[in-house]
Amino acid sequence: MKIYKLLSLLFISIITLSSCSNNDDDIQDNTPGNLQLKFENGFNNLGDIVLNQTTQTSVNGQKHQFSTLKYIISNISLIDENGAEFKYNYNNPDKGAFIINQEEAKGGIVYINLTEIPKGNYKKIKLGLGISPTAYLIGQDGQGLFWDKAKQEGMAWSWAAGYIFTKLEGKYGTSTPDTEFMNHCGNMGDVSLNGTADLYREVVLDLPTTARVNKDITPSIHILADLNQYLSGKKTLTLDTSNNMAMGSSQHLADVSNNLINMFRVDHVHND
Repeated sequence: MKIYKLLSLLFISIITLSSCSNNDDDIQDNTPGNLQLKFENGFNNLGDIVLNQTTQTSVNGQKHQFSTLKYIISNISLIDENGAEFKYNYNNPDKGAFIINQEEAKGGIVYINLTEIPKGNYKKIKLGLGISPTAYLIGQDGQGLFWDKAKQEGMAWSWAAGYIFTKLEGKYGTSTPDTEFMNHCGNMGDVSLNGTADLYREVVLDLPTTARVNKDITPSIHILADLNQYLSGKKTLTLDTSNNMAMGSSQHLADVSNNLINMFRVDHVHND
């Protein structure tokens, strides 16, 4: 009987120690992981816009196509199952801002790779379109690498004028797209000092599947950007001689920015 009791106690002790050991491993293994964002630009959620070729008709019957399609993504945040938010190099353009350039799309996709993401189960993602006033006011020295990149890619004016957040160029027309347009939405430097509108925008997107980040899994979040929102979004817009060469932060470009921030949605998540 005593032997039976001793064996039982020994068996229970082994199971308990094993369980504690496994739990300790789970708790202690908080090695960060990586995350990939895939941006696919399209019309009406149909992806892969081909520059100078893919033509869309707006709700007002205006045809348009893009020869240039670029925008800045910054201030990326991930929100986990408990509502905790991880801010990825927030207001640090050198490390946390990216230019989505349709010319660089591979198979219709532009890739962003994020590193050192805390282990977690993420349910939402937040994106900034453009550069926030807070980041801009850090000064040119605090974002020299990204500023140089933006200048090289034509996504900035002078430092006093600031960044170009979205750069849309192409042609438009009624029967065929035959008239050129350029819409460059941007932050005109220090908006308080200059008395200009701030066109920086943010959006929070639900993930249809939890992104499970750990040292062994690098989730991929596939984001569709519906450029139909440009002219056929929250406010329907028509291009004409008063706005087809707009640059800066005019009311038309504020309307464009308000439309474009609604173009994003997460199509799917891969946990590979």
